[in-house]
Amino acid sequence: MDKDRGKDAGKDTGLTPDDFPIEADKDKLRTHKGEPVASAESEQIADQMAERLNEHAHQEEQDRWSA
Repeated sequence: MDKDRGKDAGKDTGLTPDDFPIEADKDKLRTHKGEPVASAESEQIADQMAERLNEHAHQEEQDRWSA
């Protein structure tokens, strides 16, 4: 894995809580604001990825509140 990946001009390219929920748009993943996040091989995979990312973000939020 490339350790410099994601360090484009010092800009953080990771997702933030404000990016959720992630939405599947055909074979693309977008933030709820419509900003592109990723591409998938098919609509079905995009749907699954969005669902898993949203579930993970929800679980992290629950963990923060329960800590």
